[in-house]
Amino acid sequence: MSKPVLYSYFRSSSAWRVRIALAYKGIDYEYRPVHLVKDGGQQNMEEYMILNPMAQVPTLIIDGITLTQSVPIIEYLDETRPQNKLLPEDPAQRAKVRAIAEMINSGIQPLQNLRVLNKLLILYTYLPLLAIEKVLQHTAGRFCVGDQLTLADVCLIPQIYGANRFKVDMSEFPTICKVNEELEKMDAVKAADAFIQPDCPEELRKK
Repeated sequence: MSKPVLYSYFRSSSAWRVRIALAYKGIDYEYRPVHLVKDGGQQNMEEYMILNPMAQVPTLIIDGITLTQSVPIIEYLDETRPQNKLLPEDPAQRAKVRAIAEMINSGIQPLQNLRVLNKLLILYTYLPLLAIEKVLQHTAGRFCVGDQLTLADVCLIPQIYGANRFKVDMSEFPTICKVNEELEKMDAVKAADAFIQPDCPEELRKK
């Protein structure tokens, strides 16, 4: 079976999530960068849009199929690679994880992408983070829901970077910050870091 191929942009939060999931599950893959600015946005090139008609990253080719949209990709990986589960077996816990993931996926991430930068970004990042903070005060252990890494954590990590990038005052979100500190210790999270990816510009690369 051929090695999975991930089309990614180093700073894309959606692609970042999938990199974390792949690393956490120990799945080796080929990284193919898609620069979202260069050449008018390489995601808009015809050959890429054949793979992903939405002209977005990530796109994952695995098991002979082409997958798009980060959350369904991660759920597919969880269903087909049961090691290091990202969704709890318990239905109630699974629903909590999905709810937090969707709060991030729908409430923050679309407002931190390149299409809407500088359009009330801080305001629309702050308010969803405030809601997530209140939820995590009831669900968090080491991570978003208890002490096991889940889909909710995978979605959260890139948005924390985005909040810091746009100078959101994170001192107002102590539970989120505590969870993020635990996440940053994990090997899978370190392996997926935007600033060690092949397409990260040298001037931004972590040494």
